[in-house]
Amino acid sequence: MTRWLLVLVAAVLAGLLPARADDISASGRGVVRIVTIAIVEGEVVGFGHGSGLAVAPNRVLTNAHVVEAAERYPGNVVIGIVPSEGDKSYQGRLIAVDADRDLALIEFSGIRLPALTFYNGPVSEGDSMIALGYPGNVDLATARSAADFITPLSPVRSQGVFSGGRNLQGVSVLLHTAGIARGNSGGPLLDPCGRVLGVNSAVTRADDGDASFGFAIGNDEVAAFLREAKQPMPVNGVACTSIADRLAQDRSEAEQARTAEEARQREAAAKAASERENALDQALVDNFAMRENYLGAAALLLVLGALGLGAGGLFHTRGQKRETLWAAGGGGVLMVAALVTFFTRPAFDPAAIEGAARVAVPPPAAEPGGLGKMVCTIDPAHSRVTVSSTQDTRIDVSPDGCVNGRTQYAETGQNWQRILVPNEEQTVSVLEYAPATRLYSTTRYLLSAAQMADARKLRAAVKIKACSTDQAARADLASKQQAIRTALPQVFNERLVYRCRPGS
Repeated sequence: MTRWLLVLVAAVLAGLLPARADDISASGRGVVRIVTIAIVEGEVVGFGHGSGLAVAPNRVLTNAHVVEAAERYPGNVVIGIVPSEGDKSYQGRLIAVDADRDLALIEFSGIRLPALTFYNGPVSEGDSMIALGYPGNVDLATARSAADFITPLSPVRSQGVFSGGRNLQGVSVLLHTAGIARGNSGGPLLDPCGRVLGVNSAVTRADDGDASFGFAIGNDEVAAFLREAKQPMPVNGVACTSIADRLAQDRSEAEQARTAEEARQREAAAKAASERENALDQALVDNFAMRENYLGAAALLLVLGALGLGAGGLFHTRGQKRETLWAAGGGGVLMVAALVTFFTRPAFDPAAIEGAARVAVPPPAAEPGGLGKMVCTIDPAHSRVTVSSTQDTRIDVSPDGCVNGRTQYAETGQNWQRILVPNEEQTVSVLEYAPATRLYSTTRYLLSAAQMADARKLRAAVKIKACSTDQAARADLASKQQAIRTALPQVFNERLVYRCRPGS
């Protein structure tokens, strides 16, 4: 009895714990509960439920067997879409069914859901996998009334590993050990980065202590179904890098850059010291030569002055007064000039010479041509890609931070930054461009509905809507953006780093 109580408490807590700020919680925003209600002559005569995942803002994918009653009795069965957030549920409409693949597509209105991204890269046996959905055994343990089944609630997660590929009644499936139950049908099987690996469809029976395995319809089958339904499928094939690994690599690279910069500064300082020492030695030699020149000039003037005075004395003995005055006067002037030259010879001042010869440590060399039209290519080694395309992007950056002629960025040191808080998506993007290094980055935060509401309130204070040369307006933009930045989670979900080059 005690063991069953512990199981019940654990199940309750699993349903009540808030979503964590990670990739799985971000994907959980697009996971829904699918409810089918059969009504005959105004009375509810049947009820069923499963899980689903958003493939577009207004469409969800689920299993065909979850909505089988709605397909067979469209006039008597209502499909309900219950999102993981908010306080309302919405009516859905069945638009495509493939019973062989056990897949169905449902359309709804009244809310926009974040679409999940499908992973189309390789998967190896033993890889970690996470199931999201609404298992029926948890619902039976926690639901107090039928109303709880149409009340938004975060999905339950369970984790396991990939056990291999199989063929189930002609359909390619993934065999895994993530714990699922009836009610998980139609929910996603995810990789650690929150990308869809398959759609959970069935579970083996665990009789007589047998291990339980889950079956998920593979993405190749999903892609074929969505293609036939003319529904685009968001895909990404970049290998998953965990947040911890990405942050650790960023810290390591930052430490390496700091060490390299310190070494560069030490080398530059040593070079500057050597240049100062050489300048000091050369100045000493030049000063000695200059003093010698002054002493030579003073001696010459002294000799010439003495000769002038001697000539004056000779003229005086001969009674030549005029010549005496000229010779004696000239000699006296030369003698005074000799004294002045001697006492004004340059002294040696090491401090003055060292100061004049001091060489400042130069800053790192900047990339030329960091403004104007740029073509930017993804740098996989410095990016964490989970849900976005990695195609080249083009930007046109003006000296005052106007990008593409319409979006004003704010100064952040030597860089330009803009924070985008859209109305139609649950994603905040921090865009930043560094002209000195020609690096362009997009950092994305996949937020909950409540977090987005808070971010939009802060964004409402941003007054600048277009490019501006007004420095005061740009400073106000920087201040308002800092308030938004402070409200964001400490850890991002995705960061795309691009290296840019001049382009037309």
